[in-house]
Amino acid sequence: MDRIYVMQLVRSFQCGQITRREFLTRAAAALGSMAAATTLLSACGQPGPTGTGTTPPPVVDPTATASTSADTGSTEGLITEELTYPDADGETLMGYLARPEGADPLPVVVVIQEWWGLNEHIRDVTRRFAQQGFVALAPDLYDGQVVTEPDEARKLVMELDMMQAVAEIRQGIDFLRQQEYVAGEQVGVVGFCMGGGLALNTARAEEDLGAAVAFYGRPLTPEEAQEVQAPVLGLYGAEDQGIPVDEVRQMQSALEEAGVENEFQVYAGAGHAFFNDTRDSYAPDAAEDAWERTLAWFRTHLPAA
Repeated sequence: MDRIYVMQLVRSFQCGQITRREFLTRAAAALGSMAAATTLLSACGQPGPTGTGTTPPPVVDPTATASTSADTGSTEGLITEELTYPDADGETLMGYLARPEGADPLPVVVVIQEWWGLNEHIRDVTRRFAQQGFVALAPDLYDGQVVTEPDEARKLVMELDMMQAVAEIRQGIDFLRQQEYVAGEQVGVVGFCMGGGLALNTARAEEDLGAAVAFYGRPLTPEEAQEVQAPVLGLYGAEDQGIPVDEVRQMQSALEEAGVENEFQVYAGAGHAFFNDTRDSYAPDAAEDAWERTLAWFRTHLPAA
C-alpha cells in the first residue's frame, strides 16, 4: 500500500476535491479491497465544500483502519465480497455479493436497500438468499453511506436521483448476466421500503426482468402500472401509516387490467418495515410468511440451477 497516496486521497475527499464514489474507487485500488476502502471512508467524516479554502479536518491514518472488513457476518458455504462493476458511463458502481460455493450456475436476485443504506440488515438478507440457492447482489445506491437516524435517511433519499438509481440497478443486472456463475437471462429484484418502490420502477424499465417483489414500496400509479413488464409480488402491512391499502389495491387492479401476473398480500396487524428484524416494527409471523412467498415467487419465475 502506498500510504502517502492514500493519505492524499483522504485529504482530497475531505476538502471536497473528489466525490465519495471517486474516493472509494481509488482507495479500493490502493488498499486492495472495497471493504478496506469503505472502512477508511467511515473514518473520514464529511467532505467540506469544494473550493472554499477552509481548513480540512485531520487526515485519517489509513494504517489504523484499513484492516477491518465491512463483512461482519460471512456464512459458511457462501462466497461473499464487496463488488465493484462499471456503469454505462465508465464510472465504478459498488455492491455486496453473496452466492453459494460451487461451480453450478444459479438464478440471480438483486436486493434493493431501505432508506438507511446498504447496512448489515440488507447484507444479512442478501446472504439469506444465497443460502437458498441464489446469486444475490445488493447495489450500494448511497456509495458507502449508512445512517441510523430518520432525519439523516430522509436527507439521503431527497438527494437520491431515483431514475439514476434504477439505472444503477439495471447496470448491476447487466453485469451479473455476464458472469459464469449465473443461470439464464431472467433476474429477480426485491426491495424494501424505498427499495420496494425502486423494485417496482425497475419492473417498468427492465424489459427482460424475470420477477419483482416489493416489500411495502410506494405503489405505482395506475398509469405507471401499465408499463410494468414482469410478474409482481406485493407485500404490505394493513397498519402501514405511510402506504394506504387503497393505493395498493389500485395498483393491483391496474396490473390486472394490463395483463401483468401479480400476487398481493396485505398482513393484518403489520405496519411498515414488518420484515426488518432489527427494528421495533418487526412482525415475525408476517415476515416469515412473506419470506416463503418471496422464495416461491422467484423459484417459479427464475431459471433453475
